Amino acid sequence: MKYSVEVTIEKPRNEVIKKMDNVDNMKHWQKGLISSEHISGTPGEVGAKMQLNYKMGKRELSLTETITKNNFPEEFHGTYSTKGMYNIQENYFEETPDGHTKWVSICEFQPSGFMMKAMAFLMPGAFKKQSKQYMVDFKNFVEKGTSVANE
Repeated sequence: MKYSVEVTIEKPRNEVIKKMDNVDNMKHWQKGLISSEHISGTPGEVGAKMQLNYKMGKRELSLTETITKNNFPEEFHGTYSTKGMYNIQENYFEETPDGHTKWVSICEFQPSGFMMKAMAFLMPGAFKKQSKQYMVDFKNFVEKGTSVANE
């Protein structure tokens, strides 16, 4: 399942990337993130791995992020894997003529387990909706300083 989502952030690209490229900021725009831990490689560089731990309702989820391309300020790509799901993300950041930043995210979810395949088949919109929500939360964090931490 592959789709793209986008959002325009009313701030200059260098300011957007500065916030995006700081792991300590993730809790402010990724609702449910309870911790992150560097696993291997040089942080921020291609091949680096980080474990991201989330609590969503009563469910806990751990993802392993692997950076596949870091060409900030233009693009950042990574893979996110957990039991039953593999997610490939390509993120592009464009400067707009009015000095804002257009963020385009191309997401590809590859479910492997029966339950995840069923969810992807029955509720494909839920994946796109979640991706868009993270982007909107990031936009609000950058533009207004709004944080989803402790919500």
